[in-house]
This record gives sequence, C-alpha cells and structure tokens, in this order.
Amino acid sequence: MRPRVLSEFSGQQHLLGRESTLRAAIERQQLHSMVFWGPPGTGKTTLARMLALQCDAAFISLSAVLCGVKDIRNAVDAAQKTHLTRGIPTVLFVDEVHRFNKAQQDAFLPHIEDGTFYFVGATTENPSFALNNALLSRVRAYILKHLDVDAIEQVLKRALTDIERGLGDLELKVSGEIIRQLAVAADGDARRSLVLLELAADIADTAEDGTRTIVSATIEEVTRDSLRHFDKGGDIFYEQISALHKSVRGSDPDGALYWFCRMIDGGCDPHYIARRVVRMATEDIGNADPRGLHLAMDAWQVFERLGSPEGELAIAQAIIYLACAAKSNATYNAYGAAMSFVKETGNAEVPVHLRNAPTTFMKNIGYGKDYQYDHSEEDGLADSQTYFPDGLDQQNFYQPVARGLEIQIAEKLAHLRARRG
Repeated sequence: MRPRVLSEFSGQQHLLGRESTLRAAIERQQLHSMVFWGPPGTGKTTLARMLALQCDAAFISLSAVLCGVKDIRNAVDAAQKTHLTRGIPTVLFVDEVHRFNKAQQDAFLPHIEDGTFYFVGATTENPSFALNNALLSRVRAYILKHLDVDAIEQVLKRALTDIERGLGDLELKVSGEIIRQLAVAADGDARRSLVLLELAADIADTAEDGTRTIVSATIEEVTRDSLRHFDKGGDIFYEQISALHKSVRGSDPDGALYWFCRMIDGGCDPHYIARRVVRMATEDIGNADPRGLHLAMDAWQVFERLGSPEGELAIAQAIIYLACAAKSNATYNAYGAAMSFVKETGNAEVPVHLRNAPTTFMKNIGYGKDYQYDHSEEDGLADSQTYFPDGLDQQNFYQPVARGLEIQIAEKLAHLRARRG
C-alpha cells in the first residue's frame, strides 16, 4: 500500500504542499541529500522510495540495524556501476541511521560530496543528537509529523478499495464510523492503521451470504492491547516529560494531569515521574511553598509502598498541588549563581574564625579564634561576623520572590542583610 505518486501520499502537507521546497525538488527532479526525522509510521521509507521513483533514480535500501561498513562499500559500488551503465542517479536510503556510529556515518561523506549517490536517512531520533556534525552539515533535515486522523482515514479508505495492493478484493463492509475508530486507534501511525485493518478483516463478522463486516466489537478486539506512542529515552519521552514539567511550572493542573496520564498510559515507569516531581518541587516551587517538597517526597514513598496503579494517585495528587502552589525559582537561581562563583574564585581557605577546634593543638594555633556565637548575641545575630573567605566580598545569591512564603523570607532577609551592612 505504499504510495507511488505524490497524489497518493497522505499527510505531511507542510513538506509536500504545493508551495513546499521538497515537492518542488521532486517535481523538477532536482534531488539532494536529506534526512527524514519523525515518529514510526509517518511515511519516511515511503517518501524515500517515492523520491527515487518520481526522479527516475535507482533505489538502494540499507538498515543501520543489520549492516556495516562493508555493506556501505557494496552500495557505493552498485551506485557507481548504475551511473556508468545506465546513466541515472541512485538514492541510497538508510533506515534508522541514528544506529550507525561515527565511523559508519563518516563512510558516507566522500560519496555524498562527489555525487556518487543521494543520501536519504530516516531516523526517529533528533538528528542534532543522533548524527555527527560532518554528516548533518551535508544533508537537509525534514521533520515528519504524526498523521492526523483525516490522513489516516485516507490511508484506510485506499486500502479498502485497492484490489491490487490492498483489501479491495475482500469487499469488506466498513462504515465511516468504524474507519474513524481505526484511524483514532492508530495514534498517528499509518503502518499501525493498516496492521489493525488487516487484523480486523481477519476476524470480521461473516454473514450467511459470505458478506464480511467490520463492526465496533471487532475494533475493540484488535485494539485491546494497542500501546500509545512512547519511547523511553527517545524524543517523545523527553517531549512529554518536558510538557508535564512546564504545565506544573505554568500553574495548569489540568494540563499537568493530562501529560502525566499520557506517560502512564504509554508505559513510562512511575518511579521516573516521581523523581521528576521532586525536582519540580525544588526547581519551580522552592521556598514559596516548602510543603510542596514534602508532598512530592511523600508521594514517591507512597508509590514505593503501594506500587501501580494505586500509588499513581499519590503522584497525581503531588502534581496537582505543585501546579497550584506559589512559584519560585529563587533557590534554583541561587544555587546556580553560587556554583558559578565557586568555580570562578577557586579554592579559597576557610577563615580561621569559622574553623572548628576540637583539640587543644588546634585551639593553640588559632582555630576558632574570635568566632562569635550567634545565640549569645542580641537577637541571636552576630551582625559583624563574616562567612565568606578572606578576600571575597559578601555575596547575595539568594533573592526571594514576592510570592508565597518567600514574601516573609524576603522581609527577614532584608533586615538581616541591612544589619550586616
């Protein structure tokens, strides 16, 4: 069911629309080396094959999972032979190119440069991380998106009517509502939609006259164990945890719950989410509401004791609380500023008056001399005492915000800093 011409390709109109650069290149047969980046089932391989077909080029396909440098050399030889004997260019398609190491990726470079072939890579990983700079600088990256429901419906309808390549010879009865159900269940993946359709066709209700009908119960059966898109350690994983974190930071408990449930539904380990929730409490709530950190830690502990699915509710509770809590990144900023200052100023010695003196010898050499015990001072503050190394000025890393508990902290800190001068 792979499209053979542009008119059969569903979705990706941002790449293949009338005014797009890629479509213009295809129609003018002006190929260039490129990388397609997108989720599974969005048409990367199909588009590569169609490029070669539309541009009258030979097509060689490699899988980075199965081949090595020797296979690359063989592909180079084949491309050179094709050019000499047939006078046509070659499209060298490399699926899952992110699985190649640097040396393997470098093997393509001279042949891309001299035009031996047009390189077309496909990856589900971010090219800026998955490809080395030398290769990335020689190709153009195109981003393919999840197909929307309407695009998936087009794929399914074509499969149901195509006698040569699809299921048209089965004369299945499928209502528009059922096609819609299948399209939604495919979750943006055209390949998955066709697999689900084939499964549904295999178990479709058969009438006495031999008519086969796919009904709602059939769809429920074939999609019962269907998994949402989620790739632990991949781009979708990090995009979703980022969306969760930003929803909490943006004080939207509903958006935060949505992304939490998306991750749980997709199979993410709740332990990871619990750890991230603790980070949110310190990074984005901080001392504006210190209870947030306690609740985040409690939720993690509850999950450790109850497990799934009961323990997930505690994580959800913590997420809601943090999203609704007063926000402050003052601790986060203060830590960053202090760490930068430490790296800039080197290994300054601890002032003698701040050193502990547990032995007579240490007292005799001056450790702890002139230390002022704050509890013995007025208001419990030795306001003339310094706590930075000699030669370093007093620093004010921590700057409380005017939200939550930090309003009171800011008032107290301003008073303390004023007394110290």
